[in-house]
Amino acid sequence: MGGTGKRRMLVAACTLGLLAGPVAGSAYASPAGPAEPGGGQRSLEEVAKRIDRLHEAAESATDAYNGAQERAEKQQKAVDRLTEKIDGLRKTRGKYTKTAGALARAQYRAGGMPDEAHLILRDSPEAFMRDAVIMRKGQQAAKGVITTLAETESRLDDYAAEASEKLRKLKENKKRKAAAKKKIEKDLEKAEDLESQLATEELERLLELEDKAAQARQSKWLESGVLDEISGKASKSGKKAIAYATNQIGKDYEWGAEGPRTFDCSGLTLRAWQSAGHEIPRTSQEQWKQLRHVPIRKMRPGDLIIYKRDASHVGMYVGDGEMIHAPRTGRQITVAGAGSLLIKGVVRPDG
Repeated sequence: MGGTGKRRMLVAACTLGLLAGPVAGSAYASPAGPAEPGGGQRSLEEVAKRIDRLHEAAESATDAYNGAQERAEKQQKAVDRLTEKIDGLRKTRGKYTKTAGALARAQYRAGGMPDEAHLILRDSPEAFMRDAVIMRKGQQAAKGVITTLAETESRLDDYAAEASEKLRKLKENKKRKAAAKKKIEKDLEKAEDLESQLATEELERLLELEDKAAQARQSKWLESGVLDEISGKASKSGKKAIAYATNQIGKDYEWGAEGPRTFDCSGLTLRAWQSAGHEIPRTSQEQWKQLRHVPIRKMRPGDLIIYKRDASHVGMYVGDGEMIHAPRTGRQITVAGAGSLLIKGVVRPDG
C-alpha cells in the first residue's frame, strides 16, 4: 500500500491517545520500523512518541500562526481607518489653505495704507467705521482659518505617526505568521514521512496503541470521581454552540481553518460560539487568557476545555464526560473523552 493509503488508515482514529503516551505494559515492537540515523530500528512506541511530538509542535505553531493572523487583520483594519482619516484631513487642509491664501491676499490689497488715510478717502466717518468693522471680522475669520489649519496639520502628523507604527507591527506579525507557517509545514512533513515508512500491520498496531492510551487516560480521569461533581446544565447559548459543533462532526481538521468545510481546534470553538451570538478570541491560548475560568467540578456543557501546558488545544464539553474537538492534521472533528488529554483548565464564553 502506498504512503497515502497508509496515512489514511492512520488518521481514521477518533482519539488523541498519543498525547498520553504508551499504555503501561504495552510491548509493541516494530521489527521493521523506521530506521535510526545510526542504522538501528526504532520501536513502534518510539515512533508514536516522535509523531506525537511533531504534531504537538505543529499545533503550538498553529496557535502562533492564528494569533499573528488575527493581530495582522486588526492592524490592517486600523491602518485602513487611519488612511481614510488622513485622506479626509488632507482635503480639509487643502480647503483651508486656499481660504487662508485668499484672505491673506485680500488683506494685503486693503492693508497698504494707514487708518488715517482710509478715513480721509472714505465719503464719511460712518462708511469708514462700517469698513473697519468688516475688516475686523475678516481678520478674526482669517485667524480662525489659520488656527484650524494648524490644528489640521498637527492631527495629520499624529495620524501619520500612528499609521507608521501600526504598519511596523503589521509587518512584524506577517513575518511571525510566515515563520509559524514554515514550522508547521516542516513538522507535519516529518510526521507524514515517519508514518509513510510504517507497514500496514504497524499502522494498525499504532491505532490500537493510540486507542488504549486514550482510554487509559479517560478511565483514570473518571475514576477520580470528578464526573460525580459535574452537574451543571447548558445555558441557552451553550446549547446553540453545542448544536453547531455537533453538526461539524466528521469534517477534516486543517490548521488555520475557521470553517465552514474544515476547522482547526480553536477555529471550531470560535465559530460555534459565534453561532450562539458570542465573540471569543481566535486562539486557544487567548481563550484561556481572556475568558472566565471555572473549576472543573462546575463545568457545564458548552464550556471550553483548554488542553496542554501551553494551552495550545481546546475542545467543547458536551456532557457525560465527553467533548467535541478538532484533533489535529489528518483527523476529523469527533467526540472524545474529556479527560483523554492533559487538561489545563476550563473557561466559559458566556460567563
